[in-house]
Amino acid sequence: MEKVKIGIIICDRYHTCAGGKCLRSLHKREGSFKRYEGKEIELVGFTTCNGCPGGNVEYAPDEMAKNGVQVIHLATGMIVGYPPCPRINYFKKYIEGKYQVEVVLGTHPIPEKYYQEHLKLKSWDSPGWQEIIEGLIATEDRLAYN
Repeated sequence: MEKVKIGIIICDRYHTCAGGKCLRSLHKREGSFKRYEGKEIELVGFTTCNGCPGGNVEYAPDEMAKNGVQVIHLATGMIVGYPPCPRINYFKKYIEGKYQVEVVLGTHPIPEKYYQEHLKLKSWDSPGWQEIIEGLIATEDRLAYN
């Protein structure tokens, strides 16, 4: 079975998060982890961005690369926070360019309660945000993440 080594970077607002939703979706291959169905996953790094403006994004991928990371996920918390992370696309571009590592936006499905609130706030009305959330709302699994 093919093994994929991944890392997860979470928003520092949630620095005390134990990773429950991310790890559950990783185990169940839900949300953005659906892409790994039929593959073994090894988590080789889990950290925060270190808070705005994301100073740890400069250094954490290097440590993950030393552990063989192939894909880094920027956690769903960066997407569902209030406000959503304004630097998420920059982080993706920076990591992919500097470390030659694929970056995926999101981990677990967007919980329904966050989805509904962000619809009211129009947080994700732009085409760029629609593209980001597409794979995280395209499943009924998100209802189990409230």
